Amino acid sequence: MASSTTMPDEVSKERLAAARAGLVETDGEPLETPWHRDEIGLLIDVLRWRWKDRTDFFVGGNMFIYYSLTRAGNRKYKGPDFFFVNHVDGKRERLYWWVYEENGRLPDVIVELNSRTTMKTDLTIKKDLYERRFKTPEYYCYDPRKRRLIGWRLRDKRYQPIEPNERGWLWCEQLQLWLGTWQGSYLETEACWLRFYDKDDSLVPIKAEALANQLQTVEQENSRLRAMLAAKGNGRGKGNGEK
Repeated sequence: MASSTTMPDEVSKERLAAARAGLVETDGEPLETPWHRDEIGLLIDVLRWRWKDRTDFFVGGNMFIYYSLTRAGNRKYKGPDFFFVNHVDGKRERLYWWVYEENGRLPDVIVELNSRTTMKTDLTIKKDLYERRFKTPEYYCYDPRKRRLIGWRLRDKRYQPIEPNERGWLWCEQLQLWLGTWQGSYLETEACWLRFYDKDDSLVPIKAEALANQLQTVEQENSRLRAMLAAKGNGRGKGNGEK
């Protein structure tokens, strides 16, 4: 289910140009912690690498979403930590997401990374906005301090809690992936990260991990072949000695 907002039939070019002039790319506020910054990059990198052959989706993070012409002019917006939009032009670079340049489209998946200062807003004001105005099919919140992941799926125009599996992972229908925690090192930082897993419960890698896995597979195959050749050589040596 694609998420979109109702667009006016006719908006003058002058009004759009005036509204666009009021859009900003950043509010100058830094992210809560380096972990929050790196986690956003991790989620984006995973999906970009997994779907590297696709050009029909967009993933963004810490990017403003302008969802109303009036609100854009008044510089009112929301900036989800991570969001995914399916079936859009993924080749076009964006500094912000404005529905008037996106045919009314809004995110299909949103993830907020909670902190002490954002927790209440993430679970109330933003949740209500994503449910009622954005109509985003799936919304997730992750608290890195408590390592708690919760999510909701839009059913009959209201958010219903998503039941976790035995590992505490949540199934994301829009991405056809599990969302769960992973303890490991990313950007040389050991931490508990939020990661994607495929239907077989395998970790979805970023590019560096995928290439490292390929290299390990090649090295293992080379070792196997060397062992086979060594065994054959030893066998010939024994045979020559017995004659």
